[in-house]
Order: sequence, then structure tokens, then C-alpha cells
Amino acid sequence: MMNKEQGMKKMVWALGLMMVTAGASGWAQAPSSAWYQKPSSAVASPATTEAQQVAEPQAPAPHSTPTNPFPPVNLKNFTATTPTVDEVNAFLKVVWGYDPDQTWSVAAILKTPAPGVARVVVFTANKNQPGKIGRSEFFVTPDGKHAISGGVTDFGAHPYDARQALLLQQAHGPAEGAAGNGLMLVEFSDLLNGRARTLQDEIDKLVAEIPQIRLVFENLPADGSPYALLAAEDGVCVRKAKGDAAFFVYMHGVFSRQSQFTVATLEKGLNAAITQAGADPKSVNACAVLPETKADVEASMALASAAGVDAAPMLVVNGRVLPSVDIPYDTLKRIVAYQAGLNGVKVQVQPTLTNLK
Repeated sequence: MMNKEQGMKKMVWALGLMMVTAGASGWAQAPSSAWYQKPSSAVASPATTEAQQVAEPQAPAPHSTPTNPFPPVNLKNFTATTPTVDEVNAFLKVVWGYDPDQTWSVAAILKTPAPGVARVVVFTANKNQPGKIGRSEFFVTPDGKHAISGGVTDFGAHPYDARQALLLQQAHGPAEGAAGNGLMLVEFSDLLNGRARTLQDEIDKLVAEIPQIRLVFENLPADGSPYALLAAEDGVCVRKAKGDAAFFVYMHGVFSRQSQFTVATLEKGLNAAITQAGADPKSVNACAVLPETKADVEASMALASAAGVDAAPMLVVNGRVLPSVDIPYDTLKRIVAYQAGLNGVKVQVQPTLTNLK
């Protein structure tokens, strides 16, 4: 009961989700408007008047391993003045650049009936799957700050900077790992959410394998759930009484007992996790009902909303929102390392059985 997904609307990070979770089968599909690909290193789009491509670009038929697998680009497919090809490539480099086996070519930047809104078409390819060409498309808003494809994401060469600045200033939850904020992961979580428990296993591995990570936990209990709110409030009070390290012991204690929780057993289970963290359940329970404790949790929830996060669990890596439980772990780790590099942090990824060559 306590593990059910709560009735929160999904965040509009669909753009990033589809880009990082596509399987190999997506590359063989017919051209589509969805983000089925996850390319990385940009292939410059040649501007040639001799190209025979039509105004509605179509992917070519598969052929044998070319150096550049993409069709020539027709200037007629570039009717919008903004964004430019360079701006689109800079954006895609940030979003897709974590995977060196992927390439892309900007095929079109077209005007639309909506004033100032541009339609961008991108052909994509995977070096490990020669002859298979995919297609993605999205729309860019007139201000050049947002891209839309099933949801809205920030656009530009530095699309995550504003969110990162916000979190650096306001994410003050329990923290562990590195002392500095050069590689800051902010975890927005609901302690009674089963997917949050799964994500925590992945996060624990990331913190263990990448020493530069500083993990900050922020509460995002499900809307309308007094049980999730109680678990969050108890956590706030454990931290107040015993510090950040004790909070993470409490957090793991709650996650480990999730499958046993019912309405009748919740309070007893939370008290067991409090005791496990070295705190006194009576003192914590008294603290949990104080207005300032509820205000602490509400501040975390307000921060999530300001950061564009409206569903738990969610992981934000130096401002980049990731639906982490839907990403294979090695891909998640590669994205974290890549994002760190974009922010000038050279990570030291410890080898695991899955990435040893």
C-alpha cells in the first residue's frame, strides 16, 4: 500500500527521458517526431544548393557503412532565422554528448504557423549500427530559451545553468559525499515511494564510485499523503537531533522497511528507523508536529517546483534533470561523468564489473 505510485502529475522532462533511454530498436524505426535517439558528437550540416532533399526531410534508405551516413542538406529546409545550426548543435552536444558512438546532422530549421516558433529536424545515427538512420524533431520557442517535444526543456548551449544556480543557492538538505559543489546531485525523493527506493540503490553506487559527488537530499512527499509527509517530517527531526549522517541511516532504514508498511504499522516502522539512526523516537515524534518542521518540508517541495521537478523520485545532476530509475546504470554514470566534465570537474570513475574491458 505504502509503495504505490502517488497521484502526482508527471514532470515534462519527456524530452530528456526519451533521449537517454532509447533502446537499439529505436534506430531501425521509420522517421518519427519523438525523441527516440541519443546521439552525441555533432556532424556539421553541409549547406549545398545541389541537394535534392525535399522540404519535408526524410531519412535515406539504409546503405553500407559510410563515413558520413547523412543525406546532403538542402538550404530550402532552413526557413527560420533562429535558432541557427550552430545553436542547435551546441544544445545537442550538451544533451547527447555523453555517448561518443552517436552522431547527428541538423536537417531542417523551419518556420511554423506560430509566430517565432521554429521546427527543428535532426537525423541521427549510431556508429555501432551502420546503415540505420533515425529522426528526431522538436520546436524552439521565440525567446530561444525552451525546446518542446512532448514536454518543455531548457534550450541553448548552457541549458542547465539557471537550475544549477537555483539549487546551489537553495538546496540545503542533508548531504553526503564530497565537500565541494563542483559535482552536485540533488535527489528529490519520497521515502514511501517504491521507485525512490530503487533509485537510492543507484545513487548509492554513484556516490561510492565517483568520489567527486556531493549528494543533497530534498523531500518531495506525495501530494495529499499524510503518511509520506510524516516520514519526511521524522527525517527532518532526525537530522536536527543527530546530523546529516544519521539522516541517511534513517532514510535507508525507512527504505528497507517499505514492504512491511501498512497504515497500522507505519508509525512503529518509522520509530524503528529513528532508533536505528541513533535518535530518540519520542523526541523526534514531538519535533515532527512542530510548525517549523512542516515548513522545512514545504520549503523542499517549493524548491522542487521552482526547479521544474514535480514528481518523485528525480535526480538533478549539476542542474540537469534525469529520470534516473528509467536509465541503465552504466548510462546514468556516463551522463554524470559527462555533465561533470562540462562543468570543469574531472571525475575519477571507479571500475565495476559492467564497465571493465
